[in-house]
Order: sequence, then structure tokens, then C-alpha cells
Amino acid sequence: MDTKIGAVDACKAPCNDVGGLPHNGVVSTVQGSSIPSTTLGSAEATLGRHLARRLVQIGATDVFSVPGDFNLTLLDHLIADPGLNLIGCCNELNAGYAADGFARSRGVGACVVTFTVGGLSVLNAIAGAYSENLPVICIVGGPNSNDYGTNRILHHTIGLPDFSQELRCFQTVTCFQAVVNNLEDAHEQIDTAVSTALKESKPVYISVSCNLPAIPHPTFSREPVPFCLSPKISNQMGLEAAVEAAAGFLNKAVKPVMVGGPKLRVAKACDAFVELADACGYALAVMPSAKGLVPEHHPHFIGTYWGAVSTAFCAEIVESADAYLFAGPIFNDYSSVGYSLLLKKEKAIIVQPERVVIGNGPAFGCILMKDFLRALATRLKCNPTAYENYHRIYVPEGHPLKSEPKEALRVNVLFHHIQNMLSKDTAVIAETGDSWFNCQKLKLPEGCGYEFQMQYGSIGWSVGATLGYAQAAKNKRVIACIGDGSFQVTAQDVSTMLRCGQNTIIFLINNGGYTIEVEIHDGPYNVIKNWNYTGLVDAIHNGEGKCWTTKVRCEEELVEAIEVATGAKKDCLCFIEVIVHKDDTSKELLEWGSRVSAANSRPPNPQ
Repeated sequence: MDTKIGAVDACKAPCNDVGGLPHNGVVSTVQGSSIPSTTLGSAEATLGRHLARRLVQIGATDVFSVPGDFNLTLLDHLIADPGLNLIGCCNELNAGYAADGFARSRGVGACVVTFTVGGLSVLNAIAGAYSENLPVICIVGGPNSNDYGTNRILHHTIGLPDFSQELRCFQTVTCFQAVVNNLEDAHEQIDTAVSTALKESKPVYISVSCNLPAIPHPTFSREPVPFCLSPKISNQMGLEAAVEAAAGFLNKAVKPVMVGGPKLRVAKACDAFVELADACGYALAVMPSAKGLVPEHHPHFIGTYWGAVSTAFCAEIVESADAYLFAGPIFNDYSSVGYSLLLKKEKAIIVQPERVVIGNGPAFGCILMKDFLRALATRLKCNPTAYENYHRIYVPEGHPLKSEPKEALRVNVLFHHIQNMLSKDTAVIAETGDSWFNCQKLKLPEGCGYEFQMQYGSIGWSVGATLGYAQAAKNKRVIACIGDGSFQVTAQDVSTMLRCGQNTIIFLINNGGYTIEVEIHDGPYNVIKNWNYTGLVDAIHNGEGKCWTTKVRCEEELVEAIEVATGAKKDCLCFIEVIVHKDDTSKELLEWGSRVSAANSRPPNPQ
């Protein structure tokens, strides 16, 4: 699922890498190959229009915003660009989540908010994008340039004459911060911020003084020259040494396996990982947070490796292997099921975006993951032993028990029907909660998109992310699986989906509370006030836009709802409230929750 921003040079070979190095080794630019020579009139030679042109140029054609008095003039200049679509969101948190979702599909996202009250509201979403290695351009309308250094107290602040509070908060969750409060270096600051986001695949922060966007300046008098980002290059000697050591390590193994991790995306190494799998014949699995990055129709794919809650028979093959190659893993308490993975460091090759570690030693730096994987593919012997072992023990999954007529709907029946909805023309967004586990079991057809936020795990993420992803991937119909507790956090921006004419299908799973937290540690605080969710969405709809809602309580009603949503209402936003028992959870959540609970409740080490 490598992503692409804008168009590469017409004269270059196609490349999936963002402003990076194509497979033929030629540096690509982000936009067309001709050098702009247009001299702009004074109305267009402004900071605001330059920023708009840069966003369009890199592919952030839809910008998610919440207006405030410090960013209004900037918004005027953004909407004046014919290539940019400004989407007003209901709150800053959802604007940030939408930029996150847009970046997952398009490769880069952008949001615009106002100073401090907007900036601190969007901060949580930007932190999530940072954790997921997504380049999001977070633009804030800042104070008038004349107010800096004056000791004045401004509104939208905490009442101190120091305006740096917002900046200090963003410093820990962005890779670059630009405070643009004069025109002399505005061009440089903006371009450095945008290009850094693309190079580092992390969010950046740009604060623009509210009195600057409309002022012409000579540095903005020409169309901006497209970015040409310097490619990262592997240390050739280190690469050869790492490949030599890794090939020796793996070729002497009896039943090696390979496992893809979430950093395959930021390393732009998804294709290289599959090429290695094709060459070596190893059993191929993914970590849960890498689902969707590796094609599940690959002939040696054995499922999701997630310790005790792995796909059936996958953990047995991975953990019994005498060597395993992990490409881009993140081993945190959630992905390790409370630190309970049965892996041994001495058997592992860990390949990170720019580093390779083999067993308990040696380590090799300054090596790009995709270069390493491609070079390794030429050195490995074909060894399908682990996959053959998997094939011998594999027993196909059964189907859920047949429901009695009008029997209360079970979650496993719901996801059995969602499975049948998937195709290359769909994408799944899984909210934090039991949807993590149920969606992991979905088998993705070739071309089907899949996204969830495992590292940060912020409940409510999926509503904004669905808005942004659907806006970027208009060739796919998004199927979002959202729990009722998460939906209550961010429900408002269903309104924005309707304004944008999106035809997403939302399955709102109503089980009366925070089920994932119940299984970690139960208490009365995990029970929430029940809403009339379809009634709420009907009220948001208010006769404007295309929307269809329904409640389902049994399989017959679910089947009918899906037929309508994929038939007569295929052009509408379809909201299906699925009412299930509060204790109806996946068996994986039950196992995972008990192990995470044990990890959380470890007593302090003796002092």
C-alpha cells in the first residue's frame, strides 16, 4: 500500500515513492517536469496563495479546517486556489483525524485551525499521525506579527504575554515547526516545513501570522518550482555486509518465516517485501498494525501474527520457526499482547527503515529497508518448509452458527456478512475496540484498503479518518466499523461526510459501552448512556444530502439492510446501527484483554 503524491516527471519511470527515489534510481519530483515560468500578479503573489499552491502541488488537494479569527484571511487565500478544496469540519480534533485519514490514502494530508484554542484541540490528532508516521501539514492562524515581543495579552491564550505555549506543545509531536511572522523568510520557512514532512513522513507545524497571508511579496511572484527531494541512499558497503550476514543466517535455517510490520509503509518497502517473499518461498505473515500493507492473496500468506490472538495456526508456525525476519515491526504492549510473544531475539532479523539487526548482534546502519530486502531476495535459497508445515496443519475456519429466525444478532454473524461485502472497490476503517479484532479476521481481496490506528489507539479516530480517507479515495466505498463509545466522541462529522456527498457505509456497533476496556478492567465507568444513533444521524442529515439509516437486531434485518445499502442506496451515506449484547465480543479480545490487564497491573519492582 505504498502511496503516491501528485504526479512524477512525465519523462521518468512510474514511482510509488513520495518525492523519493524510483526503482530505476532516478530522482523524481513531486509534480510535473516543466519549470514554471509564470509571473504572478500581486493578488496571487501572496503568502496565502503560495501555501495553497504548495499544498495542491504535493497532493493535499483537500484541506480540513475549522475557521477562527486568526485564520480567516488565510482561508480566503486557500479557497481562491482552484485546485484546492477547503472542507469545514465540526471541530479541530476531527479535522486532524480527517487529515490523518486523507494522508493514509493520498500520502499527505493538511488541516488549518486557529491559534491555541484550535491548535491544542487538534494536537491529539497530530500526535496520532506522528505515531503512525503520516505526513500531515498542520497550519495554524497565528497572532498579528506586530504583537510578538510586545508583552501584550491576547484572546485565545492562557492569559500570559508569551505566545509560545502552542509551539512548545507541538514540538514533541511534529518533526519541524515554522513560526511565520515576517515575510522575508516566509517562503523558506513554508517550503522547509512542507519538504521536511515529506522526507520524514511525520507531521509538521506551520503558524502564519493573521496579517500576512494577503500581502504580496517578491518571493511569491512566480509559480513555485516543484520539490525535488534528495533521495536517501544506502551505505553500499554496509548493505553488502548486512545482506551477506542475513543470507548466511537465513540460509542455514530449517524453517524460516517472514513477518511484515507497520513501518513497511514509511519505508516504502511493501513491494520489496513481497518480492522477497516471492523469491524465498517463506511463510508470510503480518503484524496486526501492518494489515493491508501486504497482499493477503499471496500464495504463502498465513495470516496475522499477534501472539496468543493470532490468526488460526499462524502463531504456531511463526513461534516454532528457527529464524524469523521482521520487516518494520513495532513491539509495544498491545502488539505483543502484554509482552507475551514467544519469540527469541537470537532467532530474529529485525529490519527497520534504515537499520538491520541480526540476532543478538551484529547491527548495520544507514541501510534502506527496500534496498536490503531487494538485495536479500537475490541471495536466499528457496525454502517453503514453514509454509508446507502450515499447509499440513491448517484447518479451514468454520462459519458462525446458523441463527434461529429473528434471533438476536451476534457479532460474528455481522462480520461474516461484512466479509462478503469486500472487494477491490472497498476499504475498511476499523475503530479502536473490538473492531480491531473482528476486522483483523476479515480476508482482504486484492486491492481492498484497510486502515486502523493501533499505535496511538485514540477512540473516536475512525469518524474523522473515514471522512478524510473517503475524500481521498473516491474510487472506493469505505466501510467503517465503529463502536458506540467511540462514536460518541466524534460523531459530529458525519455532518461533513454528508456535505461532501460521501457514500460511506457505517456499521455502528451498539453494545452499550467501552467493551475493549471492560475486558481489560471492568467498572461502572465503562457503561455509557445509550443514544438513538439513527435518530441522531437523521437529525444531522436534516433533509440535506443523501443519507439512509436503519437499526438491525437480527440477521434477517442485517441482510436486508446490506442489500439496500449496496443496491438502491449505493450513492448514499448509509448508517446501520447494529444492536448486539453487551457481552458479545470476539474470543481474541477476551484473551488479549486478560493479558494486557496482567501487564498493566504488574506490581512495582523492588527498590
